[in-house]
Amino acid sequence: MTGHEPERREVDVLVVGSGAGGLATAVCSAHRHLSVIVAEKEPVFGGTTARSGGWSWIPSNAPARRAGIDDSIEQARTYLEHETGEHFDAARIDAFLEAGPKAVDFYETETSLQFDLGPFFADYHPTAPGGVDGGRSIVARPFDGRELGGELKRLRPPLQEITVLGMMIGSGKELLHFFNVTRSPISAFYVGKLFLKYLRDLLIYGRPIRLMNGNALVARLAKSAFDRGVPIWTSSPVKTLIRDDEGGVIGARIDRPEGMIEVIANKGVVLAAGGFPLDTVRRKELMSHAPSGHEHVSPAPPGNTGDGLRLGEAAGGNVDTSLPQPAALVPISRPVRPDGTLGTFPHFVDRSKPGVIAVTRSGRRFVNEAHSYHDFCQAMIKRCREEGGQDAEIAAWFITDHRAFRKYGIGFAKPAPVPYGKLIENGYLLRGESLRDLAKQFGTDPDALVDTIDRFNADARQGEDREFGKGSTSYNRSLGDPEQKPNPCLAPIETGPFYAVRLYVGDLGTFAGLKTNEYAQVLGGDGVPISRLYAVGNDAASIMGGNYPGGGITLGPAITFGYIAARHMSGGNE
Repeated sequence: MTGHEPERREVDVLVVGSGAGGLATAVCSAHRHLSVIVAEKEPVFGGTTARSGGWSWIPSNAPARRAGIDDSIEQARTYLEHETGEHFDAARIDAFLEAGPKAVDFYETETSLQFDLGPFFADYHPTAPGGVDGGRSIVARPFDGRELGGELKRLRPPLQEITVLGMMIGSGKELLHFFNVTRSPISAFYVGKLFLKYLRDLLIYGRPIRLMNGNALVARLAKSAFDRGVPIWTSSPVKTLIRDDEGGVIGARIDRPEGMIEVIANKGVVLAAGGFPLDTVRRKELMSHAPSGHEHVSPAPPGNTGDGLRLGEAAGGNVDTSLPQPAALVPISRPVRPDGTLGTFPHFVDRSKPGVIAVTRSGRRFVNEAHSYHDFCQAMIKRCREEGGQDAEIAAWFITDHRAFRKYGIGFAKPAPVPYGKLIENGYLLRGESLRDLAKQFGTDPDALVDTIDRFNADARQGEDREFGKGSTSYNRSLGDPEQKPNPCLAPIETGPFYAVRLYVGDLGTFAGLKTNEYAQVLGGDGVPISRLYAVGNDAASIMGGNYPGGGITLGPAITFGYIAARHMSGGNE
């Protein structure tokens, strides 16, 4: 070997990317006695998953069975057939539904990954054929980061904006304690105890060690990988795939800190680099609401720029651009960080709270705010274009009053007793002593906003939103306030001062990915699998048909198809 030739390594499986899909593939492959390397572009591992809510949508899962929840593969298939419409991919959906419960059983019995059930977490369209009121969404159990040892420092931290005073907050009962901290001694004690533990961990470890949600999912998978001797190479972007004379993929060239390395992968290369949320060129091409590629806002980490898709295309794969939506959409607001840059706050919970509505610049509502974030954004885009034409600015505002704001918070602005003056000073939070004053601040007709609020308040007092049906489904109600009667999602907006937060369209991951088959193999232009090339997670085209059926429909398929890919590369059937 001359000084110019790169070092060469040989393994069975090379995984590109270290989010849930990549780590799941690595863990499942190692369990099947395959040698594995995970190559990660960034200096930390975990990808977008580490910043996410960490939920996985997998029907007929073990936690649901243990809880006695009645569900079936057939019922879930009916639901997905309805949700995906003309984009129903029978082979891949059947593979997902068959393998999903087996994958969960495997993770819980053979790895550090353990799940908890979110029984309150209904499908996003629970009244559709096959929809259910809970049981299909599961979340990784909280994890003690000390179990990662020295590797904890390489775990990507959670998204700064969705922590509370730096703490990761779990869903369900824990979240309710934070909402009730000023009204319940029990909640105050619970939150105070968590905060003291958090301060202790910062002092000793320099970061939180009580890992929740997506951080816990990544940490548990990484622990399982390290336990099986799988290295995660960080700061190691994959530059090109290596192909044989027949066009099959046999490895990749990786830019390691110590120099370029060729890794030969005898069983397969798995693309799991997280889709294209920060690839402005592809966003411009596929997202009609982002004509320059920059109007779209994503909380994805900075390195998530579409590398996996480009590698797959260079090897003969094709990105499926036929889906009605290229990404899982979510409304995003932009808090100002201490260094002056803009953060990203995804709005998951506040939309459903009583005393909160959303309006466009016209001052009119446009959606059932408690519907899923994906449905919310689709309605936002549609209404803005109806009002301003195809080239209209896509923008909306959450509106709330002082009572609801201090009880629930709005976006990055936290409920009492957390102060909010700086958020008004830096322009994140608009405040008006009257609705007319507030309307002028975000440029809408005061008469239109007052009329909208008057009509909404009349319905709210009766507990029925006749215009959009807020609070009409189990999913709506699951994120409302159970103490608000008769409708947990409705209360009048009447106690000044009044507040507004501007919303942008963002994403929780992309749907348009490489075309794959039921074994997670990447397909060439002729529909034939490219030898030894696989894609999982958001590098593979979503099986959800551009829709968003339930909480965790990106991560559920990611960890399931990681299981499927490993099974296929090892030559196994179960």
